[in-house]
Parts: sequence; structure tokens; C-alpha cells
Amino acid sequence: MSTATLLAPEQLKLDVMNAPQSPPAPREFKNLHREVTADAIAVLTFDRPDSAANIFDRATLEELNAHLDAIERDSTLRGVVLVSAKPGIFIAGADLHSLSTAPMNALREMVEFGQRVFSRLAALPLPTAAAIHGACLGGGFEVCLACDFRFATPDKATKLGLPEVLLGILPAWGGSTRLPRLIGLPKALDLILAGKTVVSKQALKLGMVDDLVPNESLLTVALAKVAKAGRKPHRVTPLEIKATNNIIAGNLISMLTQPKLFKKTRGHYPAVLKALEVVTLGVGRSEERALKLEADAICQLAQTEAAKNLIRVFFLQERAKKLTLEPGRPRPGHAAADVGVRAPVKRATVIGAGVMGAGIAQWLAARGVSVMLRDINTDAVGRGMATVGKLFADGVKRRTFTPVEARAAMDKISPVVELPSLRRADVVIEAAVEKMDLKKDIFRKLEQLAGPDTILATNTSALSVTELAESLIARERVVGIHFFNPVHRMQLVEVIHTPHTDAEVTRRALKFVQAMGKLPVLVKDSPGFVVNRVLMPYLVEAARLFEMGAEVMDLDEAMLDFGMPMGPLRLVDEVGTDVSLHVAETLASHYHRRMAVPEVLSKLVKGGHLGRKSGEGFYIHQGKEASVGEAAERFVKDDSAANLDRADLTLRMVLLMVNEAARCVEEGIVSGPEDVDFAMIMGAGFAPFRGGPLRHADTVGVANVVRAMNELVDEGEERFAPCALLKDLAAKDGKLYPEKGVLI
Repeated sequence: MSTATLLAPEQLKLDVMNAPQSPPAPREFKNLHREVTADAIAVLTFDRPDSAANIFDRATLEELNAHLDAIERDSTLRGVVLVSAKPGIFIAGADLHSLSTAPMNALREMVEFGQRVFSRLAALPLPTAAAIHGACLGGGFEVCLACDFRFATPDKATKLGLPEVLLGILPAWGGSTRLPRLIGLPKALDLILAGKTVVSKQALKLGMVDDLVPNESLLTVALAKVAKAGRKPHRVTPLEIKATNNIIAGNLISMLTQPKLFKKTRGHYPAVLKALEVVTLGVGRSEERALKLEADAICQLAQTEAAKNLIRVFFLQERAKKLTLEPGRPRPGHAAADVGVRAPVKRATVIGAGVMGAGIAQWLAARGVSVMLRDINTDAVGRGMATVGKLFADGVKRRTFTPVEARAAMDKISPVVELPSLRRADVVIEAAVEKMDLKKDIFRKLEQLAGPDTILATNTSALSVTELAESLIARERVVGIHFFNPVHRMQLVEVIHTPHTDAEVTRRALKFVQAMGKLPVLVKDSPGFVVNRVLMPYLVEAARLFEMGAEVMDLDEAMLDFGMPMGPLRLVDEVGTDVSLHVAETLASHYHRRMAVPEVLSKLVKGGHLGRKSGEGFYIHQGKEASVGEAAERFVKDDSAANLDRADLTLRMVLLMVNEAARCVEEGIVSGPEDVDFAMIMGAGFAPFRGGPLRHADTVGVANVVRAMNELVDEGEERFAPCALLKDLAAKDGKLYPEKGVLI
């Protein structure tokens, strides 16, 4: 879907004056244009109007089909090259809006039409090539697979893959059929089943592309290759691919792989198992039959709740990338901000060089921001810089950075103990320890040192941003920018505004987060914000059930079966029992009627059992491995929960998350249920295929949720009392998400 630049304008002079001309493209062709070079090569340029990206919707497919009509009629043509006019995208994939909302008969027709068009491209008697620069994903890569040659730029922006299983579907425009035939079944399965996206260097190594070419030469090389080929090339299938691409090998690989996939997904992601079936069956069959397997499978998967929810999550991610407050447009209850659009953040200061501060500094520097990293003494700053260095070193190992890029980014961080003037800083992010008096003292100093336009941000995970702001004169400049640990992996950032925060400051904070490659959710200041507020009752309930005799493995396995990426007690250990205790106590001080801190947490902390960082908590930690420990067993109070089965344990823990998530909507902490669900999926790993706690409540029925809560209340469990919003919806048989015919 995008080539980036085909060539510089002065280089891209297609000599159409003396070239053999095919019939001009009709004026109604908006997404795909055709020109013919002097060497009689047809250049098809994807360029969706008024959009930064190219996608395959019905109109684009029809235009490609019409161009193929003209190409087939023109006997003077010697080849075809596909390019994009977009600077960072080749083709991003299919139009998910149309695919996800289409009735089943329309979906099948769309899938089969796309297959026919791509098969026509593959069957052209002329040599064809794709010149790829930028993101080339899903349907974008599938159209490239239908070409004879594929050339890609080595730029970081160029990424290729078939990520459909991440959306609960599978590649169905020939990707599941053609990729195994190109690179072999094992390599194709590795990419398709994980929905992997690879950079161009890795794509070359895998055989997905034929060569890497600098962007300024990309079109020239593709044109020359097609011209030199003369006629349709005949690819000889290597013996190692023949050895795996047959019915016997396909069945064997499927038989060996299926149990591993089921264990990993616990059956919650049907697209992964269906993709395994389609790809392994397809390699031993004709292309026509393999394409039918693709079409049948995607139509089946599109009806699943998992696919619907995963596509919703994708739309919410795209929404977060564009989330904004328009300049001068206030939030409810706020005065308008008379400030224009400012330049991007170039200079930042991070206060606190601990794990979070160092992680934030590393992330900002890697994105071109000059950072001052400050802590109380040289030892603390030195430890922070060592953490930053390790993060960059790990990035080099993962090939996220080259050694040169890592060194250049590292050089953007200046370690300091005494702060100079911060008048030129665009943003200051405080990431000191979670003590309000300390933070207030830091912010009073920052207010004096910073310029009048510097954003004063705190990375606190639970303390009141409002209370912090009220200790200052310039309280309107204070905002929460809450990154999650580890910063380099977690995409979500909570942007927290107080009653005092200027709307323009909030808008700038949102833009800053987006520019740093993170996904913001806008939250009104409230204890725990969204993620910790919803997550902590769940973790506290797990600890309480443990005190009541439930086994560690039963609690954790129950939630793994539900779809969480990690069990609650294992998560407490990973975060740290001390950190979990601090957040739990902070929230309990505000919500004491429904939340009491289990004694097991404070006793573990007093005993020095802090989880992974001390080697033991609920588990004993040895390297990456963990086994159930004995330290916590001393704090079991009784056996009242010992006989609860895993379904009962799951119900109790999930109900508390649903209830607290609904309260966030009820209290106006966020703009709607989609914000809570998005935050919990991206910030806490809530089972994506369930769509978030509130979407899950709609799926099982709000009335059923409230009924289950009331049954527990009748048993004396007052903390399960449903909030007013849930009770009201249950009485009307309503839903948290109004039915509007759209996915989000």
C-alpha cells in the first residue's frame, strides 16, 4: 500500500511522449493510476486520495481489475510494476470497516472478488514486480505475492507481513496459499500463525522479497528487472520446499503443531487453529482449491465473537493515534485555551532515574528527544544511566536499533544531579518514588525552574494529580502522563487531567504521547485513574481468596483459562508485593467500603518477600522460571474458599473488574466504555478476544452479571454490590455499548 516515494519528481519522468500507449485510465479512477514507460512497462501507482494510507476496499479492487482489463488488451506491453505514491506506506491492508460490517453473503463475494483480481494479476503473461517502500501488510503483501518479483527498500518504515490472525481472521486473498509456495510451509506458518510483521532485511532472508534497493532507485530497478525478464519467468521450486509442501508433510506438521497452539491459546483464538488447518491443507492441493479453503475459513471466522472484538481493539488503537482536543476547544467545565499549535517536543527532563524514569528517558531519546535525567546523587543517576544502556543494548540484540543508532540516542541523554534552568524544556516528567510530600517539593522547584510554556507532568500511578497541582501557583500546567512498566513494551499511556489543567496543556500532552509512539487514553483525575483502579480489586480479590484457602495455581490457572496473559498472583510478584501493597492501600483509603487490603500483602512485604525482585513472594523465582513458594502459605487464614472450583474463582475476580470498570463510566472518569476497555486491554492485558471488561459484560448480558453479583451479596459479600449504572441497565435489559451498527 505504499511505496514511499517512487522516485524524486525529476527522476520519475516516464517518457510517455514516445511510449506505446494503452487506453487512458477513466477519470473515475481515483485510487490507482496507470502510466506506460518508453520501454512499454505499465506502472500502476496506488494513491488513495485524501489519505495517508492506501488500503484495499471494493473501489480499489475494481480499479485494479479494470486496469488488468486494459493491460490484457494491450499486446504492446512488456511488463507491469506496482508502486505507491505514499511516503511511508505501500498498502496497509484491506478495508476492515467494510469487511467487518458486511453481511455474510457480501463478505464472501468481496473475498472471492479479491481472490479473482489477484489471481488475474498472477496469471498475466507479462513479468510483474512490486516496488515496496513502507508498510506492506495483509492484502498489501498478498497483492505483492501475486507478482513475479518483489523489491523492497531497507528503510525501517518498510515492514512486510500477514497479521490477519491478530484480528481473528486469516489471509484470504491468496496469502495463505501463495506464501507457503514461495518460502516453504514451516517458514510461512511461523509468520502466519503469529501474525508476524518483519523488517525488509528479515523478509529478504526468509525469501519474501527478491532484493533490497535504496528508495531513490526502487522504481528504476523494478522497471529494469521487468524489462530484462522479457517474458513471464518460470520459478523452479527448490527441493526443500517440495519436501514440506505436500499432503503428507502438511498433515504431519499440522498434527505436531496443533496441540502446541491449543496449549498456548487455550482455544480462545480460533483464527490461529483455522489458519494452521487452511495452510497445511492448501499446500497439497491446487491453487483453486486452496483459495476456496481460505474463503470458507474467513467467512466462518468473521462470525466469531473473537474476531469482532479483536477488530474493535484495532479500531480503538487507530482511534487513540488520532485522539485530540482541538486548539481553543475546552473540555466541559474548562475555559477555552487561546493558544495555537506548538512545535513538537524536542527537549524533555525526567526527574527520577529509577526503573520508570530510566525507561521513560530511554524511550524519549530513542525518538529523537534530548533528555536530562536527574536524580538525588551521582550514584542514583549512574544506576539510571546503566539501566538506559542495558535497554539500548537489548534493543540492539533484538535489532530494534543498530549499534550506531543506539549510541546516538544514548548521547541524547544528559545525566544531572543539580538541575539547571528548565525554561527551554518542552516537558518535565516527574518519576520519583510514590510519596506525595516528596512530589510536592519537587514540583515547587520545577515551577520555579521551568518556562511558562513547559508542561509539568507526573508519572504517578495512583496518587492524586489534583492534590499535587494545588500545591503550585501554575496548577493549570500540571498533568499526569502515566507510562506503564516496562516502558519500551507497554503501548498505553494514561493522560490525566485535573479540574485545573488547561485544555491546551492536555492537548499538548496527548500529542506528545502520540508523537512518542504511544497510545493515550484521556482520564479525569481519580484515585488509581483507570487501569490500576480496575485492576487492583481483581488482584486484591485473588489475594483474599488465597487467604481463604484457594490454591495459588488454581487462582492463576483460572484466569489464564479466562484469557489473561498472566495469573493475578504471578502478576503481583512481577510488579512487586511492595508496589501492589502501596497501590492497594492508596485505593483502599478512598474506596474502603468495598476494598480492604489483604493482610497477606503487608506480611509478605514485612518479611522481605517482594516477589521477583527479592526472589520470592507467592512464587519462588529462579531466572525466568517460577514455582509456587511456601512463604505466603503461613498467612492462609482459613479454608472457606478451598472448595471453590476454578469457574467460581474466575467469576468472583472478573465481576469486581466489571463493576469497577462500570463505575469509571458512571463517574465520568472517561468519555465512554470503549476508553475503559481499551485501557484494560492495552495496559493490563485483559483478554483482547473478549473486548475488555465492559464488552465482556455486554456479551454475557448485563442482567446476568448483576444477578451473579447480587447472589454473592446475599451470601454476605457486600463488596460485590453492583454499581448504579449496572443495576439500571439490568433493569432495562440494556447494554453498556449502545447498538449503533458500528464496532466501537
